[in-house]
Amino acid sequence: MTIEKQKNGDVLNVAIEGRLDTMTAPQLEAELKESYEGIQELVLDLGKLEYISSAGLRVLLSAHKTMAKKGGMKLTGVGEIIMEIFEVTGFNDILNIE
Repeated sequence: MTIEKQKNGDVLNVAIEGRLDTMTAPQLEAELKESYEGIQELVLDLGKLEYISSAGLRVLLSAHKTMAKKGGMKLTGVGEIIMEIFEVTGFNDILNIE
């Protein structure tokens, strides 16, 4: 998995590529935790995300809860396979998906 971060004022854009699973979720969680300071909006680009496991979903839910106190979080570029996982788990009702 590769993570690209770009801060633009108080907006943090994070592009995730590859697989977000038990092995890679801690890496994303650490990257996000060190980046929350001074941001009001988190935009996660999942256009190149191939797979997400329950560990990855947990990281997204944690980020959502943190950002709900600061301003908000949205997901962009969500592909068909990832959207299907969100729909089956009910995450499409929780997360802001564009």
